[in-house]
Amino acid sequence: MTDLFRKIAPVADELGRLFAAQGHELALVGGPVRDLLLGRAGNDLDLTTDARPERVLEIVKSWADSVWTIGIDFGTVGLRKGNWLIEITTYRSESYDPKSRKPEVIYGETLEADLERRDFAVNAMAVRLPGHEFVDPYGGLSDLRAGRLRTPGTPERSFDDDPLRMLRAARFASQLGFEVDGQALAAMSAMAERIEIVSAERIRDELDKLICGANPREGLRLLVETGLAAHVLPELPKLRLEIDEHHRHKDVYDHTLTVLDQAIAQEEDGKPDRVLRWAALMHDVGKPKTRRHEAGGRVSFHHHEVVGAQMTRKRMTELKFPKDVVSDVSRLVELHLRFHGYGTGEWTDSAVRRYVRDAGHLLDRLHKLTRADCTTRNKRKAVTLARTYDQLEERIARLAEEEELAKIRPELDGNEIQRVLGVGPGPVVGLAYKFLLDLRLDKGMIGKDAATAALLDWARANEMGPGERGGSGDLGT
Repeated sequence: MTDLFRKIAPVADELGRLFAAQGHELALVGGPVRDLLLGRAGNDLDLTTDARPERVLEIVKSWADSVWTIGIDFGTVGLRKGNWLIEITTYRSESYDPKSRKPEVIYGETLEADLERRDFAVNAMAVRLPGHEFVDPYGGLSDLRAGRLRTPGTPERSFDDDPLRMLRAARFASQLGFEVDGQALAAMSAMAERIEIVSAERIRDELDKLICGANPREGLRLLVETGLAAHVLPELPKLRLEIDEHHRHKDVYDHTLTVLDQAIAQEEDGKPDRVLRWAALMHDVGKPKTRRHEAGGRVSFHHHEVVGAQMTRKRMTELKFPKDVVSDVSRLVELHLRFHGYGTGEWTDSAVRRYVRDAGHLLDRLHKLTRADCTTRNKRKAVTLARTYDQLEERIARLAEEEELAKIRPELDGNEIQRVLGVGPGPVVGLAYKFLLDLRLDKGMIGKDAATAALLDWARANEMGPGERGGSGDLGT
């Protein structure tokens, strides 16, 4: 253990000696111990102590570079020392009242009792500081070697104390590739409804970590098969019965997981792309609501991308995701079918410009999502789709080089529009700006003289000639 501890020993041992000098215990605990044993130590340390939070503050205030108390109501004091981010939590147990969304915190007296209330045995190992004594009363090391997730006590008690642990099981399956113990699986299925007592923010955090894990397919499968998904992400299990008209060999649920896998395969620098992954997961959630049986036994899902975007926005908003993430993911869901109007490449340059303009800063992700959405087993069809999209990307690159597509603006700005039309600031300027932007997208650069002439023609056609104020912005009335 001392060899494994080499990276963190200086700061951990120094803090351990500091607590010992004040007559208190201190131990490294949970995820950092597990990760040390897996050879993947980071710069975040979780420590536990018999000292109460107020006493922890007294001990560390002159040692730490900075201290924060945002979690002190739950027994946790946060601090930074150099590059290390450290959380010190008083020995405790916690449980949920059946009618409350907040856990009740009760302080404990011993390290062993604190470990018993941990979610899984692989997270119930500790190293006492500064002596490096390894503490593993619940067989966590054995489980770590076996790649197994098992609760220290009975899973029913563990999940009843904190129902979020059921989601953590799925998250660790995604992040670590571990299998969930059979008894824990059975308890997850029997107690799935209990997850509804947990706050949306805590559920969001677990789902997000699951989606950004190394193998989200496995974690999502666990959520669906145990019934947890029906309570936290109900759009996902509803896809199982909806057969995709383009991929009759798969239901939409399986297709969705494959799209997610294929989107992940396109990520760069080995870093998870949260927005891309969530868009891949949600891209077809509108299909159940738009399913129609057509003549000849066909099934259609007309406008499922629009319905899906609305559903995505609603779900992610309810889960308290940041507004920019909600906006980006729902926009990708809305745009994910746009490429299929490209056909064999008959789009005009103006249509390509609009594709780029509508995608905006999401264009690169839209490229990846569109390519990931091809899951056909027909190799000839897959090659054709890939080649066609290659051609579209080549056209985008050519036009971008010629016209700087990402920076497309009308050839007249707001001040010039006001001067040409003889109007002041107001709605008319916005309408004129939109007209000129559409003109730019359709025709490309035509020069300011031609743009001015076109603007004047538009204004006359809408009874908005030069010199008329038109402050109401109601054209053609």
